[in-house]
Amino acid sequence: MSATRGVADMEWSRRGWVDPQARAALPGWLDPVATMAERVDADDLTRFVPPHGEGRHSAVLVLFGPERDLLIIRRASTMRSHAGQPALPGGAVDPGDVDAADAALREAEEETGLDRNGVLVFGQLPDLWVPVTNFVVTPVLAWWAEPSPVSVVDPGEVSSVHRVGIDALVDPANRCRVHHPSGFIGPGFTVDGLLVWGFTAGLISGILEGAGWSVPWDQGRVVPFDGDLVEETGS
Repeated sequence: MSATRGVADMEWSRRGWVDPQARAALPGWLDPVATMAERVDADDLTRFVPPHGEGRHSAVLVLFGPERDLLIIRRASTMRSHAGQPALPGGAVDPGDVDAADAALREAEEETGLDRNGVLVFGQLPDLWVPVTNFVVTPVLAWWAEPSPVSVVDPGEVSSVHRVGIDALVDPANRCRVHHPSGFIGPGFTVDGLLVWGFTAGLISGILEGAGWSVPWDQGRVVPFDGDLVEETGS
């Protein structure tokens, strides 16, 4: 089940959008996310706006489940890029993909065994740029209307699959800022034994803020980056 714009040429978009018909099928608790997607601009989410006509297009699946959760994977430590890093399912758009939603669903299927027939795509956020890899990433918003079993499909690509509760992400005790050895300091989450940081943490943080779900948290809590597993919180 998907609602997409049917755009095959993958032009960059600075605006989010929501499909009205798909929105009507969403549970009430997701309405703030849909409202945010209708109004948000790229500048509201990041200072890294895609340079026009540059970058390789990719897509991630922001999949909200009926347990008020998000599907998150941890990439295998042997990957050439983003090794061992928690992330949303997704990857590069291939020539055979119809659009960003098709790419995100395909990647999620390959990574976790997700049955895409139970997923309702209801919109997209603006394209975001990851300068270090020169990827232009489209966050695809989706509702897991009919959940299916998910697990690691290829250990060479994914080391673990997680369904992380929105309440856990909102909990101030699980929020932090991450100091990477490169000097980068950005939002982070210590949840389900993972340290979620970088692009994924920034996107999740932007969604929580935009949906009005975020609550005050200690931004003075800075966690030095030391791999992606976090033992200090016991979460």
